[in-house]
Amino acid sequence: MRNEKKVRTVIKSGQQPTEAQIREIENASSLPVVFDDDAPELTMEQYAEMAVIAKKRRSQNVKPVIALRISPDTLEKAKATGKGYTGFLSRLLDNAINDPTIVAKSL
Repeated sequence: MRNEKKVRTVIKSGQQPTEAQIREIENASSLPVVFDDDAPELTMEQYAEMAVIAKKRRSQNVKPVIALRISPDTLEKAKATGKGYTGFLSRLLDNAINDPTIVAKSL
């Protein structure tokens, strides 16, 4: 294995990667996977165990689907936040329902 200097760069939300960073990512995708003591190759039994754990977690995180009537203005504002606005609305409702002041004001 060659000794290469690895550099970690954090790209913040909304920040575009540089051309050099894009080339580095593209080059990295062609490198072979190297297993070692820190990252050993997984066995089929380990994969099966992780699949069971993942399935259990997914079943615990199922959110019920409901129909909710909201004003057109509210829907427009939510959609203006961009892709994933329904998740945004869900988190907003979670935060609001846990705030006694907002609950009292909304009753």
